Amino acid sequence: MNFLPIIMFPALFALVFMGLPVAFALVLISVFFGYIVFGDMIFLQLYGPILSTSSNFILAAIPLFIFMGAILERSGIALRLFKALQLWVGRLPGGIGIATILMCAVFAAASGVVGAVEIVVGLMAIPAMQRYNYNGELIAGTICAGGSLGTIIPPSIVVVVYASIAQLSVGQLFAASLIPGLLMVVFFLGYLLLRAILKPQDAPSIPAEDLDISLSEKLTITLKALIPPLVLIFAVLGSLLAGAASPTEAAAVGAIGALLLAASFKELSVETLKASLAVTVRVTSMIMLIVVGGTMFTGIFALAGGGQLIRDLVDFIGFGNTGLIVFLLLIVFIAGFVLDWISIVLICIPIFAPIVKSAGIDPIWFAVMVMVVIQTSYLTPPMAPSIFYLRSIAPPSLTYQHMYRGVIPFVILQLLVLLVVALIPATATYLPSLLVGL
Repeated sequence: MNFLPIIMFPALFALVFMGLPVAFALVLISVFFGYIVFGDMIFLQLYGPILSTSSNFILAAIPLFIFMGAILERSGIALRLFKALQLWVGRLPGGIGIATILMCAVFAAASGVVGAVEIVVGLMAIPAMQRYNYNGELIAGTICAGGSLGTIIPPSIVVVVYASIAQLSVGQLFAASLIPGLLMVVFFLGYLLLRAILKPQDAPSIPAEDLDISLSEKLTITLKALIPPLVLIFAVLGSLLAGAASPTEAAAVGAIGALLLAASFKELSVETLKASLAVTVRVTSMIMLIVVGGTMFTGIFALAGGGQLIRDLVDFIGFGNTGLIVFLLLIVFIAGFVLDWISIVLICIPIFAPIVKSAGIDPIWFAVMVMVVIQTSYLTPPMAPSIFYLRSIAPPSLTYQHMYRGVIPFVILQLLVLLVVALIPATATYLPSLLVGL
């Protein structure tokens, strides 16, 4: 049966390229190859993944985080924050781009939903950048890169799913991803500032007369815009990292907090609530169906001898730990050309985790590197979910050429962050050891 694992992945990619949704492709491949292995017992065998997924308490945090992001997306919190940030950094070279990245970082930390960050910020930032004649490639790259921060900056759904699959602490992974996430923000800001200085025509600063308000008014606007999301971030991450709440409880705190914030600004209506619930149900259903399909796929792959096949391949090639890490990350990166982040996590991590553990590699450090690579694949063509999200909200003047060329510098910056994490493991392991006693 050793030939089965070898052809499972090409068969999966073939179905995906034919246009079949990833979740259905995973289920079909699992059933087909599982029947070859188990015969009529296949459906009993596949019942296990469904049961384990539906009874996984950690995964209950996903709809709560999605609901929190949906409420924030439909309230005026994001718009007020974006305007406040422009008041402070708008006069800098590339000021609107810098405000966009900062906005993405704060909103990612307040919502944890990949895609929502890019769409919410993009709807505000694209008109603002075009008004001041920003370069089209820079507009596209900035918004795509900023949206990708929702992958790594906690509370990220990617982290929740990864921790559940790899049987790691969600709190530890949240803590581990903080420094790399902030480092990525710093790299993005540095690039924007440097490009605006070297090529001021690409990223003009906002004229002083457009920002001419008194300091007291500026402080008032900032406090009203900045305090609410910071309180929400502290409530979610603070309760989790302090050990006062489980991931699901922290997500519930975030959901309630988002409702209270929207209500306090008189922006919580029945229509807003219905729309947020509809988005939550739709996105959660999509994610959970992929979780079930991915769990089925990896289970059949392992039972058909796939896990042992990969171990034998690693042993045969004779990789050391460094070579092993590079090899596994390269697989994740290549898979990102075709699959979305949740499919990558569900297919690769159950196979990789035992290999990483047996090699004595720190699983937290490895997890952060995987998440950086997944974030990079979020920007990398041909699939590049960030580009498809941007296309859905961008005007016709912002072309695919702008988008594909615009993301390249940010992909390079993300790979630099990966290099820093790889060479300095403490960037991923220090905070977990300090905050949650790793």
